[in-house]
Amino acid sequence: MPFRAATLALDAQRDYARWLAQQPVAGVAVWAHTGRGPHLSAEERRSVLSTWRAALPDKVIVAGANSVEMAREAQSGGADAAFYLYEAAGGVAYDDDTLRALLDLPAVIGIKVATLDSVMTFQRIAAVAGTYPDKLLVTGEDRFLGYSLMLGARAALIGLGAALTDLQVRLLAAFAARRYPAFLQLSSLLDGFAAATFVRPMEGYVRRMLWALAADGVLPPDACDDPWGPTLGPEEREAVQRAVREARAGAGVGG
Repeated sequence: MPFRAATLALDAQRDYARWLAQQPVAGVAVWAHTGRGPHLSAEERRSVLSTWRAALPDKVIVAGANSVEMAREAQSGGADAAFYLYEAAGGVAYDDDTLRALLDLPAVIGIKVATLDSVMTFQRIAAVAGTYPDKLLVTGEDRFLGYSLMLGARAALIGLGAALTDLQVRLLAAFAARRYPAFLQLSSLLDGFAAATFVRPMEGYVRRMLWALAADGVLPPDACDDPWGPTLGPEEREAVQRAVREARAGAGVGG
């Protein structure tokens, strides 16, 4: 979510929503960790949801909620669904038996896995999920997006998708179409981008994604503040800008 100091940059948010509406995505998540949903006031949440609903009238909008009240706000504001938002965005570590019990439930359509830096955990969970062909494995793996697709993920819900969205959609499409040279090229480029944005301090990724959007010409350079994130130096912003340039150049896309 773009901020100027501690003030939500409504103009930048509208421009961002219009830009993302032109990307080939199925929908967006609002009020989530990347958008600092738990920190927004009720008025700010209503404004955010209204902006995205207006920009994406025919796409799916899911809203993060850490209370029943927020879930009701999301429903009344036009969100298609709400999901429980953990305060620490840490999720739950399921053992195999628990995972199978969940996937056995008729109402469960799939599972999202976001381990960040534990490839072995993703491999284990993907192996279990692979025995349920009617269930959807959704990747949340910003640092190994391409590999998570190779392990069976068929959709993505990732903070990384906030920027360079088109390249990530091309990655998924290339894998689905078995265009493996293009897939490998895009996977390498996006891994490089992730290595510049999802690094310690990890909480700084929110600001880094705003910097990436500004480097891509989507946000104005002054609307990249994160009031709740760590202080990051100018050298880190340059690293993000360089990663965006390299990804665009490598993919043959200007911007």
